[in-house]
Amino acid sequence: MSESVTIKVPARLHLGFLDIPRSGHDRFGSVGLPIQDIATVLTVSRAADTQVHGEEQNRILRHAATLCAHLGIKAQHRITVQSAIPRHVGLGSGTQIALAVSAALRTLHSLPLDISNDAALLGRGSRSGIGIAAFEEGGVIFDAGKGLGGEAPTVISRMPFPEDWRIILVLDTFTQGIHGEAEIEAFRTLPPFPAPTSALICRHVLMGLMPALIEQDIASFGRAVGAIQTEIGTYFAPAQGGVFTSRQVEATLHRLAKAGAFGIGQSSWGPTGFAFAASQSDAERIVDEIGGRSPGTTIQIVAGRNAGADITHTALNLARA
Repeated sequence: MSESVTIKVPARLHLGFLDIPRSGHDRFGSVGLPIQDIATVLTVSRAADTQVHGEEQNRILRHAATLCAHLGIKAQHRITVQSAIPRHVGLGSGTQIALAVSAALRTLHSLPLDISNDAALLGRGSRSGIGIAAFEEGGVIFDAGKGLGGEAPTVISRMPFPEDWRIILVLDTFTQGIHGEAEIEAFRTLPPFPAPTSALICRHVLMGLMPALIEQDIASFGRAVGAIQTEIGTYFAPAQGGVFTSRQVEATLHRLAKAGAFGIGQSSWGPTGFAFAASQSDAERIVDEIGGRSPGTTIQIVAGRNAGADITHTALNLARA
């Protein structure tokens, strides 16, 4: 039995929906990928009483209580959060913290992982399956949303993200994306998602984005991502105040595009924006070329991730991804 278990769960980019249900028989679908360098990392061990050290204490305590009751675990735990994905910025923090707690508790108590069902138990994956799928394995993920049975969203394809490509993230340090009740209200009040728009997005995915990944053609990839983002951003504009949540992020992204970046867009409700470059050196050149940042924004260059979460057993000195 492990003395402690450490979980590292990557942040993810949400590149856009394939469809948004117009009736109970329609399904969400989405495209996204996990990224390097931004992650939730936590360690779980047995303890005399349950305590959480670090960020996300309330959410972690709630998830741990739900899982222990569900799994019949009577033990108490010490949970230490070394780092946490920022909340409500479009990088999937809620799903990843839930899955990290699930995997850590199950591994510590020698129980098999059940990521999909635990995600549903903890209220994750109701619209997009990217975060759940990113925990299990990396790459560019295409999911078809939940079926009528209510299981986790179905992954229909997964493709490697080119190792040399880089993602230029634009972060707004003062703004959060729509979340919670505001997100529910937005979906309730927006008009039905046009079926022709969904068809166009699916065409961009199947005939643009997917072959571009196989051919490692970043220009075609960027055009497909940009076209998808334009359709999604235009639809959500009434709820988020524009195609982008943050005007500062939007301005920086357009400057990046003029400097040679590909496929600008916003991850989920934002405010985090992204663009793509063919290499680390290209990304650095593009960032240098635009000079100063828009007020309140920061830029970070990251790689895509072609692996899932890392699970480390301290006592056994084993790691698996």
